[in-house]
This record gives sequence, structure tokens and C-alpha cells, in this order.
Amino acid sequence: MGLLDRLGRVIRANLNSLISQAEDPEKILEQTVLDMQDDLIQLRQAVAHAIATQKRTERQCAQARTNAEEWYRRAQLGLQKGDELLAREALSRRQTFLQTAQAMQAQIDQQRSIVDQMKSNMRSLEAKLAEAKTKKDMYIARARSAQAARRLNEMLSTGDPRNSTAAFERMEQRVLDLEAQAEAIAELSSGNALDQRFQALESNSNVDAELAALKAQLAGTPSPTLPSSQPPLTDAAIDADLEALRARLEEAG
Repeated sequence: MGLLDRLGRVIRANLNSLISQAEDPEKILEQTVLDMQDDLIQLRQAVAHAIATQKRTERQCAQARTNAEEWYRRAQLGLQKGDELLAREALSRRQTFLQTAQAMQAQIDQQRSIVDQMKSNMRSLEAKLAEAKTKKDMYIARARSAQAARRLNEMLSTGDPRNSTAAFERMEQRVLDLEAQAEAIAELSSGNALDQRFQALESNSNVDAELAALKAQLAGTPSPTLPSSQPPLTDAAIDADLEALRARLEEAG
């Protein structure tokens, strides 16, 4: 292996190590969108709470104004009845409720400004979240394409076409050898089967010949000629075998 090849392998190994240690872009984008969604949920809850507080203050302010009007009406009634002291007390109560209403109105104006700002921030975050989701899908698709391209380039850079071709040639030769062995075994198997069939026929022929000879001895007729592998039987031998056979039959009877 040349110096350039070794250097290339070292560089690729270092790059793979850096890439594996780097943060996964897909996971980072997914987590960022989730964080933005959580922030939006919290902001919506804060806006809803601020609006509820504003509505409550507005009701309290309206009630204070109503009470002020009621004490003003009572002051008029006191004057009409000639009770100036009672009318003065009623006007004092009226002033207290008017001051409360004025303070609440200032608070309402401040709350309204805060709610408007929070609503504006919420709409801005909603727009950013929608944009982030669109970019997330686009960046994830690009990241996946880049990773696929990197893996393909790694395979192309590390693989040698000549080695691949040699591997296919070796496998082809191996397959041819296996096919030749299978054919040879099949031929041997068929030859053995043929020999076994002929041996069975020869065995059956010998058995049939012996059976015919035995039947001829029992019937007292000349036995058929046995195969050439056995010596020819003489009349004396046949008579001896016949007598021995008769003696066995008498003993059995």
C-alpha cells in the first residue's frame, strides 16, 4: 500500500470520528422546534392569564364607579331631606370610590398595554414556529441527502473495482466447480443404481433355478439345467438327494 493510500485512510478515519462526535442535525432541529412549541404554549397561557386579570380589574373598576354614583345619589337625597351632614358623608364615600375607580383605570390601561405586547410576541413566535417547521423539514431532507452521499462516497473511495471484479470471478469459478461436482455425483449415483438392478436380476435368476430344481426333485422329473456357475448334477447324486429328502419327509410325517 502506498503512502498516499495510507494517508487517505487516516484522513477518512479522522473525518468519520469527527462526524460521529458531532451533533445530529436532525435531532437538534427537532428539539429546537419542540422548545419553541413549549415556549408558545407558555406564552399563550401567560396571555390568557393577563387577559383574565384585565377583565377582573375592569369589572372591579365598573363596580367602583357604580358605587360612586350610588353615594352621589344618596348625597342628593340627604340634601333634599335637609341633612347636610349626611350628604357630606355620602360625598366622602363617593370620593373614595372615584379614587379607587381611577386607580383601577390606570391599572387597566397598563394591563391592556402589557396584553397587547404579549399578543404581539405570541403572533411573532407563531410565525417563527411555522417558519422553523418548514425549514426543519427542508434541512432534515438536506441532511439525510448529505449523509447518504457521504456514505456512497465512502463506499466508492474505500472499494476497489478491480477487487470487486476479482471477487465475482472467484465466486463464478466456485459455482462452476460446485455444479461439476453435483453432475459427477449424479452420474455415479445413476451407475450404482444400474449395477444394483442387474445384481437383483441375477440373484432372482439363481433363486428361480434352484427352486425349479427342487420342484423337479420332488416330482421325480429331471431338474432343469442350473447356471453354469454350479457343477452339473449326476444321477447318483440326484438319487442320493432324493432319498435324503424322502427320509426327511417321513420323519416329519
